[in-house]
Amino acid sequence: MKYCSQCVLPETFPGIQFDDKGVCNYCNNANLPDKDKKSEYTKKFEDLLDSVRGKQDYDVIMAYSGGKDSTYTLHVLAAKYKMKILALTFDNGFISPRAMENILHMTDVCGATSMVVRPSFETMKKVFAVAAKEDFYSPKTLDRASSICTTCIGHVKSLVIKTALQMNIPLAAYGWSPGQAPITSAIMQTSPRMQAMTNKTVRDLLFRRFPEELKPFFISDDDLTKYPADRWPINIHPLAFMKYNENDIVRLIQSLGWVMPKDTDPNSSNCTLNALANHIHREKFGFHPYAWEIAGIVRSGSMERHEGIEKTSQPEDARMVRYGAEKIGITLK
Repeated sequence: MKYCSQCVLPETFPGIQFDDKGVCNYCNNANLPDKDKKSEYTKKFEDLLDSVRGKQDYDVIMAYSGGKDSTYTLHVLAAKYKMKILALTFDNGFISPRAMENILHMTDVCGATSMVVRPSFETMKKVFAVAAKEDFYSPKTLDRASSICTTCIGHVKSLVIKTALQMNIPLAAYGWSPGQAPITSAIMQTSPRMQAMTNKTVRDLLFRRFPEELKPFFISDDDLTKYPADRWPINIHPLAFMKYNENDIVRLIQSLGWVMPKDTDPNSSNCTLNALANHIHREKFGFHPYAWEIAGIVRSGSMERHEGIEKTSQPEDARMVRYGAEKIGITLK
């Protein structure tokens, strides 16, 4: 397998081309933020927090998976910025027991309110089985995440915005790594128009198969006209402009009592279904679904290239792959 000489994208990644130095076109076209851009966004971020702090029951709703990045983001918002946080966890039925313990412990440490939303397991099992077997998302979407992960994150993002609207929470926070989302989207006003576009990419595709079971978790078309423009929250993902080092983050949150689960794969610190999701994606498309994210982290200088290649090339734990397949009721080839 040939990899980009600067990042971790393999020769099997869609649309990839290499120059005479072995550098991929994605690296050559990358627009990485410099110190000035990060300082600019840090200032905008801190001014935004100051403008909303203390004006509602909660300053921010946090999409909290219990993983390392969302835990670190939760800690920063609570400890450094003194925000009052509603930490919303979407329990997809595959949260590691250790991760759930981390969620309960860290929300207590951070003084956050914990809200756990858990659909019936039978519903999620059917949804994930369809996501595992059918490719109904766009190719561009599947370049950046597996079908199973896209399905789960679609629930999370919609549920967070829906809850923010219902409870009049001004900010919606996510623990996206620097490789998951660019700095230009790190502070972004949501709106009915933006949400309508998002609905088309995930919600509407899922509703074709599950028209009733999933309605409680997604923003309805009525919601798009129900709430005034100033009620829609501002999305924030501060890791895009903060110093990011995975090892440092893990050490810090471990000092606060967070414990790394032992039943997840190397690219997740909360989900026991991730190994299956990654395995299926690699079998279908020939590249790791985390390759895009890890490549972005490597380009930013926050991870060594050899670490990134290791994360995206080692095979999944066969035991965890079988566990996921058995739980959602599918047969692997």
